Amino acid sequence: MLRIVSANLNGIRSADKKGFFDWLAGIDADFVCVQELKAQAGDLSERMRNPDGLAGYFHYAEKKGYSGVGLYTRHQPDAVVEGLGVDWIDAEGRFLQLDFGKLSVVSLYLPSGSSSDERQQVKFDFLDVFMPHLEKLRAEGRDIVICGDWNIAHNEIDLKNWKGNLKNSGFLPEERAWMTDLLGRVGWRDVWRNLYPEAPGYTWWSNRGQAYAKDVGWRIDYQIVTPSLMELAESASVYKDEKFSDHAPLIVDYRRSL
Repeated sequence: MLRIVSANLNGIRSADKKGFFDWLAGIDADFVCVQELKAQAGDLSERMRNPDGLAGYFHYAEKKGYSGVGLYTRHQPDAVVEGLGVDWIDAEGRFLQLDFGKLSVVSLYLPSGSSSDERQQVKFDFLDVFMPHLEKLRAEGRDIVICGDWNIAHNEIDLKNWKGNLKNSGFLPEERAWMTDLLGRVGWRDVWRNLYPEAPGYTWWSNRGQAYAKDVGWRIDYQIVTPSLMELAESASVYKDEKFSDHAPLIVDYRRSL
């Protein structure tokens, strides 16, 4: 059994103070993909780098206090791929891939476009660059899981107030069409939606109003996998008993060993 966790921490130091690493010590995960570190290498404590038997790998953003992804593992990787090889993307610390035999695990933080039209254009540019990379990965014939904050709610079931968000970043027609293309023509699989067609599975809630208390959420954190790995996905859950950030961890168990 492989247990894989994806969690946007909205600041690794903040999440640590809220008990994230205490929780991690008790869930027996093989891989933990984290996003939005908002930290540089020198900001991380030893526990943040290597928590409880897990070795950490990181792709930091050049800008301090911004973005960044990490991946914790119990297993020694054969290869580490930091970034997509595109300077303007890699400067923001958004992609980290670890290879283990025929298995690849990716921690991804796709840009948000909600802050400005300029950032929305950056997001569209990222999607344009990323799709050919996803096509290439899909063609490799490996077992691949891409965990992370994709910042796109794919369908109406994936956010509570979909009617009010039709013109907002994260639920724009172009973004949703991109995701449809990924899961259709390119042939990737969305683990949660394949396992639970009728369950919303929200993973993010706005800090405004009573969004969390009223469960007015969005499902924007995914484990996107190759079909070979989808067949081995046994169960998935969103952990909400404690609150480490504005996102909740997504946990998936796979019937696979390394």
